Amino acid sequence: MDLSKLKRTFEARGFSVRYFETGAEATQYLAQQTAGKTVSFGGSTTLEQLSAYEALQPGADVHWHWKGDGYVQNSTVYVTSANAVSETGEIVNIDGAGNRVSATLYGPKEVFFVCGINKVVPDLHQAIDRAQNIAAPKNAMRLFGSADGGAVCVNEGDPIPACAAAGGDKCYHCKAPNSICRAIVIHQGPMRSHERCELILIGETLGF
Repeated sequence: MDLSKLKRTFEARGFSVRYFETGAEATQYLAQQTAGKTVSFGGSTTLEQLSAYEALQPGADVHWHWKGDGYVQNSTVYVTSANAVSETGEIVNIDGAGNRVSATLYGPKEVFFVCGINKVVPDLHQAIDRAQNIAAPKNAMRLFGSADGGAVCVNEGDPIPACAAAGGDKCYHCKAPNSICRAIVIHQGPMRSHERCELILIGETLGF
């Protein structure tokens, strides 16, 4: 992967791009950029691994439903991750409830996508494939998997996603009521309502 080429490709589409070798450097930068602002987090294993919530809290009004702070749609800043980032300039996310992707489309004036280098793939086709067959099944296992590698049913009578039942190996294109694959959002550029839309890449393996 050519980082300088990737940066030029995303900037040509209107994104800002920052690269950091370590997660610690990235969270320090993010804390500086969000200081004094209202910040909402999307569900993200990447952000959890970075302890980003704790890092931003001293200087910003941070809300994250994963931490019991509730979900805030109309924050000034929205911080999330992505299921895949293509070298051709697209950011791909799959979501089940819609809250994680909706704030990337409308509401907050500033959006940050924080992604480990493991999320980068050559093109859009492979980005969608990664989101469907790697990220989504692992997230389904996170939500519905058991400690012994099996699967559990959250709501009585509602079948779990087929990928979770199979151990999170791939997408089975199921129609289970608990499916987390309800929408695929492809960002080809910042929304016109965004004052800033930034991709923060980190030279570490993070998230799914």
